[in-house]
Amino acid sequence: MTFKFFDKLSQNLIELLSDKDEYNVIIIVKNEKSFTAHSNVLKCRSPYFRKELKNIIPNENNIKTIIRPNISDEIFDIILQYIYGGIVDLENVKTKFIFDLMMTANEFQIEELTKKLENLLIETKSSWLKSHFSLVYRSIFSGNNFKNLGKFCNDIVAKYPSLIFDAEDFTFLQESALVSLLKRDDLQLEEVIIWEYTIKWGIAQNSTLSVDLTVWNNENFTTLKTTLQRCLPLIRYFYIPGIDVLNKVKPYKKILDKQLWDDLKKYLIAPNQQVLSTILPPRTVLVQELPIRTTEPTNPFSTIITYEHVAEISSWIDRKSSTYSLTNTPYEFQLIFRGSINGFAPQTFWETCRGNASTVVIMKVKGTEEILGGYNPLIWDAYFPGFFCSWKRTKDSFIFSLKNGNMQNSILSRVKFIKNEIWQMDTKQETHGPCFGNDLMMYSPSSNFTLDNSCVCNNYGYGYYEKHIRTTKNKFSIVDYEVFKVNKKIS
Repeated sequence: MTFKFFDKLSQNLIELLSDKDEYNVIIIVKNEKSFTAHSNVLKCRSPYFRKELKNIIPNENNIKTIIRPNISDEIFDIILQYIYGGIVDLENVKTKFIFDLMMTANEFQIEELTKKLENLLIETKSSWLKSHFSLVYRSIFSGNNFKNLGKFCNDIVAKYPSLIFDAEDFTFLQESALVSLLKRDDLQLEEVIIWEYTIKWGIAQNSTLSVDLTVWNNENFTTLKTTLQRCLPLIRYFYIPGIDVLNKVKPYKKILDKQLWDDLKKYLIAPNQQVLSTILPPRTVLVQELPIRTTEPTNPFSTIITYEHVAEISSWIDRKSSTYSLTNTPYEFQLIFRGSINGFAPQTFWETCRGNASTVVIMKVKGTEEILGGYNPLIWDAYFPGFFCSWKRTKDSFIFSLKNGNMQNSILSRVKFIKNEIWQMDTKQETHGPCFGNDLMMYSPSSNFTLDNSCVCNNYGYGYYEKHIRTTKNKFSIVDYEVFKVNKKIS
């Protein structure tokens, strides 16, 4: 018979953590806050600490110091509570906090906690994972420790590949992430398109490779072949149409094995003849089920704009001379934030929208009913250690005011010169929300955009966008605002 007294053991170890007399390790985290701990406990519970402590020389008092400035004190406090007592209290914490805790547990090689949090996010926070897809996807493929989250994300990308392949930061995708996608039989892209994206990614990994293929030498092709050695065997070459093999694959035939290229030519001429190369199965095409038609959506996609506005903004994104019709608008606007639901504190915007790229911000001005907004193709981010803010540059951002009952025509204002179009905050998140240069800035010293008439539009003489989108420079408050992620429709 075996008796187990885990509760008392946990309690005693938590008491040991609070004992400041016998510690021999100091861990310094963000904002230089320090924690004390015991090396034997840390080494038993975390392979990271076992390796790290082995390489640190103690001071004259036999104390070893570990510095991790990228980890918040709130996160590390929970990590220590788990290491000592096996207790993790997640009551009243935001989903982003759980995600950050999972990433930190992974850094410290605490597999049990990492897996528990990974499954918790998938099972109970799937909507948050989807609305913060770019952040999640960029984070989980740095190692091979998030297999369940990787499958969760790749199930989405397989169905909606534009989320990754059309993203501005596609070429920064980790190799393991690209390989995992190329392995998918259900990746909903034509094989020649997959080939082109793979080549694009491979070239981008080598700064020495010119975009002009005519100047390449044999060494250049060898470099690309080496870079793509894990990717090339996953392309379904025998399902690329002949004209595309001629125009898209042949220019890069030097990166293919000679037998494969010979077999591919043979297959195109005599498809019934046997070849020596392995022919992977074709990718499956998913049948899209038509949604059930309803007379009126129970939850409108927006309380500020209409589908006509979506068509207009979509045409601006694609730089069309005419506005898309409602039936051929190529984008879906996915609501990821609404002030009247999520709150009007500036910091809430950063907590919710950080990590999302290709977003449209829409705001309704209090008292005038004006609808103002801006498009940001870049990722909203607010991590710039040592700085209170950072400017991001892009030629594709724009700001606008939309026609409504009080305004007959919309006004579009594109980037005038590429310099400081998007302002990313670090230490000013409590007062500053989304900022499009100095031309459209959501600001509230009282941390509530609806209260203090502090939002700014064209209030400075050194704007970075072409034209003013308001006839007045008066500051304003808002009635509500929304943030949409712009997703390309799957035809």
